[in-house]
Amino acid sequence: MLAKIKSVSLRGLEEIDVIVEVDISPGLPTFTIVGLPDEAVKEARERVRSAIKNTGFEFPMRRITVNLAPAEVRKEGSIYDLPIAIGILTATEVIHSADKVAEFHFAGELSLNGGVRKISGALPMAIGLSNKGHANFITPLDNRKEVEIIDGVDCYPVKHLKEVVEFLND
Repeated sequence: MLAKIKSVSLRGLEEIDVIVEVDISPGLPTFTIVGLPDEAVKEARERVRSAIKNTGFEFPMRRITVNLAPAEVRKEGSIYDLPIAIGILTATEVIHSADKVAEFHFAGELSLNGGVRKISGALPMAIGLSNKGHANFITPLDNRKEVEIIDGVDCYPVKHLKEVVEFLND
């Protein structure tokens, strides 16, 4: 099972598109993140696992590989928690429509209970997305004000992982 989720990264103030690929396959339960992640991105494994479980969804006891592409761009911070979780939930078909997921970019840190926490850099991310054309951007509720002011970006502010899943399944 494979899912591809759109996200973003920053190099200085430049927005760079990132594709979060999640592959879930048979094998011993492992959770690996590749694609030049820093320590905070590697720690996403524990935040995502706990957030999915504590939101009431089943965390797959299989081999999970997450690739953050492009691999040559260093990925920093906790902004990939939300897109990784959405990728896992899409690959396991908890989220029913991969087509609807493909309409959005995702960024957000997850708390262990599934809450979506404010991130740094949401404004330059939104500006970069706007410069590339129209974009739908699912962001933490606490980043709403800075993202909503950007023309060409429709902001979908969320406060909890369960809220995102319900929205995508609606």
